[in-house]
Amino acid sequence: MREIVFNGNEKKIYATDEEGIVLIHYTDIITCFNKVKRARIVNKGIYTNKISSLLFSYLGENGIRTHFIRQVSDREQLCYQIGIVPIEIDVHNIAAGTMARLLGLEEGTKLKNTVIDMRYNNQKLGKPLINDTRATALGLVSSSDVDYMLNVSKRINELLVKKFDACGITLVDMKLEFGRASDGSLILSDEISPDRCRLWDKSTGEKLDKDRFRHDDGSITQAYKKVYDALVNG
Repeated sequence: MREIVFNGNEKKIYATDEEGIVLIHYTDIITCFNKVKRARIVNKGIYTNKISSLLFSYLGENGIRTHFIRQVSDREQLCYQIGIVPIEIDVHNIAAGTMARLLGLEEGTKLKNTVIDMRYNNQKLGKPLINDTRATALGLVSSSDVDYMLNVSKRINELLVKKFDACGITLVDMKLEFGRASDGSLILSDEISPDRCRLWDKSTGEKLDKDRFRHDDGSITQAYKKVYDALVNG
């Protein structure tokens, strides 16, 4: 039996025979509202794995360092093991969800510039917004780490906006996480999928992401498949 390194809801991480390399298995579990709402969606994990694998490969080809090595099955990918950095980067191109609510904006409002927020990735505290001086004061990261994450997140957003736009999809916002590689440097980690991004059909405005689950608004698997097919054929 494989040794389990992390036993999460949406993903499980297993050790491999090769030091420093792990196997990430994507499950069919989906959660929201700080994991209060939870369900099993048939084949959801297949599409989150395939989409994330495809997008990590695309970012790697364009000079972004990530933990991704390769997809090995419908639900699994090999990745470099990373050290956790408890910071989440939220990138907003259009006001939606919590951002729209907190700022009193109508959902769908086009922002005059891309907004990049940092959150303290602490579930017990509700992932509060945090700035650079708070992050360094808590010893979570250094000031150079903050600069790197913000600059690379901006570049990732530019690349993915272009990628999705070519597929007829609007990248509304996304959550990014970084981890420490074996040499101590920061690399993009976690996943990039409709579980972590808001994606809207450019022509119809149809939501193709986890908001469908949040608001009981249609088939998750059908929407995620539509995203994957668009990326493959776009």
